[in-house]
Amino acid sequence: MEEKVLETRSDLFEFASFDEFESEHIAAPQYSYWKSVWRTFVKNKFTVAVSIVMIILVLFALIQPSVSGYDPLIAPNVTNPEMRFLRPSAEHIFGTDNVGNEVFDVVWAGARNSIIISFVCTAITMILGVTIGAIWGFSKKMDKWMLEVYNVVANVPFLLLAMILSYVMGAGMGTLIFVMCVTEWIFVAFFIRTQVMIIRDREYNLASKCLGTSTWTMIKNNILPYLISVIMTYVSRMIPSLISYEVFLSYMGLGLGVTKASLGRMISIYTSYMNGYPHLFWIPVIVLALLSISLYIVGQKLADAADPRTHM
Repeated sequence: MEEKVLETRSDLFEFASFDEFESEHIAAPQYSYWKSVWRTFVKNKFTVAVSIVMIILVLFALIQPSVSGYDPLIAPNVTNPEMRFLRPSAEHIFGTDNVGNEVFDVVWAGARNSIIISFVCTAITMILGVTIGAIWGFSKKMDKWMLEVYNVVANVPFLLLAMILSYVMGAGMGTLIFVMCVTEWIFVAFFIRTQVMIIRDREYNLASKCLGTSTWTMIKNNILPYLISVIMTYVSRMIPSLISYEVFLSYMGLGLGVTKASLGRMISIYTSYMNGYPHLFWIPVIVLALLSISLYIVGQKLADAADPRTHM
């Protein structure tokens, strides 16, 4: 009877297969660092709204001047007094300036140049600064003479150096980019050097060094990934500050010259019309403020989202 019951129930069971690699399987959800960064970033609705404003401003500044065909060397309505100093209206969104140009076209052409210069300068200074700073923080021999170079450069007034280089090399976008990058990279390198020195002597780095890991591999795999949020924080401060530098240098007459539109040059020219036509001054100032503030907020929020501690 018992044998019969076993026979009838044998179809209810089957032998389990054995996989020797199954014990290596990690029963944890798949994790993606950058997906986690994105989820953390979009969680804040205010950040998303500011990001949309920033994207609209940047895209409009990059595209609109190509469509308008504005040329700072041509004043189309300078001989027509009726087209000068027109107030903002549906036909003339930002009004017209002292030579009859559409302020709308001038503002976005200047904003485009400011954005291009700030992004190019940021890319150059960060690539040089992060690379040299990472090696600087590991090399004791390099640290001795690089500190001397840093002390010399840090004590040279930036405005004085910018004036000398601008007068020697002449006005232009290339000159302005060189002027803004020539010393800025060493401040980035010194900042990264300090961060690397904090991390380099931790246990896992000492273990890697004992195992024969090369210095560059340790920097690339053990150090820089921990500095992503710190680097992004620095970038978020650098881009608006470089836009301000460009505007200030152009305001002082050391920027792009008359061949390129510039927010700083606009503000410098339109300041004299503050009494009768204050919108000429305030419009470029407001556009500059919106660009700088939105870039700073988005950069800071990205840096916070990139911090691994926010993903726990």
